[in-house]
Amino acid sequence: MSGQAGVELSPDIDALARGVRAGERRALAKSITLVESTRRDHAAAAQRLLEQVLGETGRAARIGVTGVPGVGKSTFIEAFGLYLVAEGFRVAVLAVDPSSTISGGSILGDKTRMPRLAVEERAFIRPSPSGGSLGGVARRTREAMLLCEVAGYDVVLVETVGVGQSEFAVASMVDFFLVLMLPGAGDELQGIKRGIIELADALVVNKADGDNVDRARRAAAEYRAALNMLHPDDGGWAPSVTLASALEETGMDETWKIVGEHRKRLESSGALQRKRTAQAKQWFWRILREGIETSFLERDDVRALLPQVEEAVTDAKITPTEGARRLLDLAASRAARKN
Repeated sequence: MSGQAGVELSPDIDALARGVRAGERRALAKSITLVESTRRDHAAAAQRLLEQVLGETGRAARIGVTGVPGVGKSTFIEAFGLYLVAEGFRVAVLAVDPSSTISGGSILGDKTRMPRLAVEERAFIRPSPSGGSLGGVARRTREAMLLCEVAGYDVVLVETVGVGQSEFAVASMVDFFLVLMLPGAGDELQGIKRGIIELADALVVNKADGDNVDRARRAAAEYRAALNMLHPDDGGWAPSVTLASALEETGMDETWKIVGEHRKRLESSGALQRKRTAQAKQWFWRILREGIETSFLERDDVRALLPQVEEAVTDAKITPTEGARRLLDLAASRAARKN
């Protein structure tokens, strides 16, 4: 008998932990499914599992990958993953896909976007959960990343499949954020969200092959100039720009070299540990706020009053501030009665 998405009703946490530590793919998959479950008992079991193995996390290189539409992100991730596997690394690919709340399923689907990497014994590809808010999907992806580290994966690639805030969510859980770009800068450079570029630890101009090589080189030069303005060298890490062709599987070695140089720089200065500590604190507060909001909106008195307050706000009969105050006063009045 199963619970949600194939999770046992009473999963054996000790057995799952042993399996994950041993690098068993089935145990890892079941553990991630447990983490993704929205059932309260599963959520509690998932946290017990994570607490058992938390001390064994943190060894992997955590790399976020995003890119403009049409850049060939899946092809690049597959080529990069195959390169890393050939170099002797174990590679996990996770996705943050908020758009799955609309489609009802992950864009990553049945791994057909990365067919060669999917059959590699030293690789593990996991679609993002379908449904749920971006915060929920990102939280579960972060916890899946920790489980992959316990299972012995040396590199975890976290892909932003969706758009918008997903890039910021991924950047807040990885050590290195890689942004894929197209050859031919010009107007495209103007259209890039400045915030995304400011998150980048490296830009990789993909599709630098065939007739695109010269355009890719020119684009790389423009991107370097733009980054020099956004990231003045203050003695820290200056984002790199390099060329790659996922189709021809070139530039993967240079990309990995940049990741290694970045990691060495952060480790030698202690910045890597400080970054991960800050990320953990940030995620703690984010999850706490989401939990408070969920608990508040699930209250019977709030659910009863919310529709009429919302209508009054949209009809401009009261201000949004007044509407929020009326709902928050419910919590205050209940607390006062208890005291």
